[in-house]
Amino acid sequence: MNKIGFNMDYSEEVVGKLNAYLSSLQIAYMNVRGYHWNIEGKQFFTLHSKFEEVYNSLNEMADEVAERILILGGKPLHSFSEYLKISEINEQTNVSSSEESINSLLNDTQKLLNIEREILSFASENGDEGTVGLLSEYIGEQEKMTWMLNAQLK
Repeated sequence: MNKIGFNMDYSEEVVGKLNAYLSSLQIAYMNVRGYHWNIEGKQFFTLHSKFEEVYNSLNEMADEVAERILILGGKPLHSFSEYLKISEINEQTNVSSSEESINSLLNDTQKLLNIEREILSFASENGDEGTVGLLSEYIGEQEKMTWMLNAQLK
């Protein structure tokens, strides 16, 4: 058993899943930083501010996920070379149009939602309410953001 009462097999497996998720969060964060820095066009002011809000949220999420990994007895990954190997999100470069940046963010957000739902299900099956609670909050926030971004594209 680990220090909070989960068997070691579960702890190791969920830590692996959370580290892969952390990697995707970190790549998504850098993508959104790039959109924030490089956005051009008529929606500049709106999207520049929105992208700052999103990358701040992703940064906070990454910190909370890393702390959850530590709570579960693991070590969070912390290098971009490691992130790039296991992230389900690809790096985006030179994105400056509003439509392309929104579509890329929507695509990355959907990937994060898929990962979150998978980990939430696994954690729920194993009685890991701490991980379930964390991911449930993220899912609700990202579903709302997805709805808002899709409305922006209409």
